[in-house]
Amino acid sequence: MTNLLSLRAARVLGFLGGALFSATLALAQTTDPMPELTYAPLDDITERTVVSEHRTLRYAPIREADILWEKRLWRVIDTREKMNLPFVAPESPLFTIFSEAALAGDLTVYSTENDQFTKPLSLTDVESILIRVDSIVVWDPDDFTDQWQEVKTELNWEDVRRYRLKESWFFDTRTSTLRVRILGIAPLIDVLDDEGNFRYEKPLFWVHYPSARSLLAGRKATMHGGNHASTLSWGDLFEMRYFSSFIMKENNLHDMRLQDYLVGTDLLLHAQKIEDDLFNREQDLWSW
Repeated sequence: MTNLLSLRAARVLGFLGGALFSATLALAQTTDPMPELTYAPLDDITERTVVSEHRTLRYAPIREADILWEKRLWRVIDTREKMNLPFVAPESPLFTIFSEAALAGDLTVYSTENDQFTKPLSLTDVESILIRVDSIVVWDPDDFTDQWQEVKTELNWEDVRRYRLKESWFFDTRTSTLRVRILGIAPLIDVLDDEGNFRYEKPLFWVHYPSARSLLAGRKATMHGGNHASTLSWGDLFEMRYFSSFIMKENNLHDMRLQDYLVGTDLLLHAQKIEDDLFNREQDLWSW
């Protein structure tokens, strides 16, 4: 009887020892370092593809014979106005979209010699506009000498505070409506003197808007309505005219801007008068 009990005790001890060894081995395996991830985790609750899959609809064809009346206007969009905050939203500023596409060769931009899109800029020209090259002195610890080194700095989107817009307003007799087409967009930048004082404002380049519609349709515009799930693209923003602007020029015989012959309150009143004339013209055409 004693031998039987001893045999059972040995079996129990052996079983417990095996279980303890297995637990120790499993614990050792769980403490191994986690494998490195080969991809970035999704910083969202789902894949966002609605905006990137946007496709632009072609404009309806317009015959010259159907244009009863037309006026060319140049506007200025100031990004410091509340309605224009999407232009400088850090997530997707408009200037970053233009500059990245131009540097990648996906968007053709044009010279500011005129606003008629007659001279496309080469990649070298674009780089000279958007990338500044400076030379700095760097200490070389190997031979204890100073070495000159080039440093490239891309133009910051925060430096672009205003945009120039070229558009055409016309009355289409086929549809009996006053319509508008945006023709071009130009980012503006301040030019300062050596002491940091403002000298003048100049456009960097012109973007032919009809050619850039497909690019803008696939880029989300960050709105300030608090809806992160908004699918409004930059193309939608321009087509819906969800921006604030003021008129700086209308087509005239001498190609003069309003500021060339008006100042102060007169300048603002005349710009508003042009806006009112556009509205009244459409209403007057229906008065007959």
